[in-house]
Amino acid sequence: MSAQSLRIAFYAPLKSPDHPVPSGDRQMARMLIACLEGAGHRVEVISHLRAYLPSSDDAQHWAALQAEAAAERDRIREGWRGGKPDLIFCYHNYYKSPDLIGHPLARDFAIPYMTCEASYSDRRNIGIWTEAQDMAREGARDAALNLSFTARDKEGLHDAVPEARVARFPPFIDTRPFHAEPQPEPGHIVTVAMMRPGDKLDSYRHLAEALRHLPSDLDWYLSIAGDGPARGEVEALFAALPAARLNWLGALPPAGVAALLSRGSLLLWPGCGEAYGLAYLEAQAAGLPVVAYRVAGVPEVVSDEAGGTLVAAGDTEALAEALARLLADPAGTAKLGAKARTMVKTRHSFPAASARLGDLVAGVMETGT
Repeated sequence: MSAQSLRIAFYAPLKSPDHPVPSGDRQMARMLIACLEGAGHRVEVISHLRAYLPSSDDAQHWAALQAEAAAERDRIREGWRGGKPDLIFCYHNYYKSPDLIGHPLARDFAIPYMTCEASYSDRRNIGIWTEAQDMAREGARDAALNLSFTARDKEGLHDAVPEARVARFPPFIDTRPFHAEPQPEPGHIVTVAMMRPGDKLDSYRHLAEALRHLPSDLDWYLSIAGDGPARGEVEALFAALPAARLNWLGALPPAGVAALLSRGSLLLWPGCGEAYGLAYLEAQAAGLPVVAYRVAGVPEVVSDEAGGTLVAAGDTEALAEALARLLADPAGTAKLGAKARTMVKTRHSFPAASARLGDLVAGVMETGT
């Protein structure tokens, strides 16, 4: 933990920690703030402006957003007349959500600047995203340190911005809600995921197909915790499966998710396009092994060595085989869950993350960059 208490200005351009809609981004923003505070620092969210560019060709929205950001910067500058912060910390700066607040202010006031989960992708240089990416690249280049949750992200940022200073910072959760002793119900498969178009819907499609491959005499049922704009499409994907085997729970509060996981035998979520997936960490913290694809950032938090079961991306039959094998061996599955639980507590828990982040921030301030 850092011995020096700093005043840290925090900004999350994609979604403010106070945004009304729950998501992994909002949760991680809140957890990063808690980590910084746990390391002894004072954190101030300097802006709630959502700098989001859903389309590459909406130049009018991009111009309006930049004008709004300029006004926000003027407001913040006025507030800093009595003294500036010691550090500016930006979470999730990328082509759809550039940092229009923290990085410009860091340059104007000569304040050390840190990012977490910044990224750059050449194939996203399309329309207004090109300019947004240029800003993201400049931010990563100027940052005293960029934190990457995954090895893939770290390598990608280094490739795009060779001069960027990058450090690994494993994704983490608050494990306290998942301390209850597991009481797995036989054959109980759990899925916890939002229902929206894109990668989430693709994962639901693969999940439904995997279930159709299960042996007809296997005893199982699936609890699905989640909701969203694609719920109708998700339900249609499962229409061919026996309704009695499906338990549609809708969106659950955190306590409800923890209670559900404590009763599950395993978590099934293919993970199409997942950056890493907080739901995987929560399930493992509750003592559930995970069955998923070996794809994108999933192997960063799920591994065969730590109680998980990963199969080749897109292979729904392999998903089903892994699922059937675990459901047929409750005792072995429980042992895998205990192994996963230990891994999360030692590597991905809040205390481990807070200590790591405190050391990284202290290193930035010591170097004076």
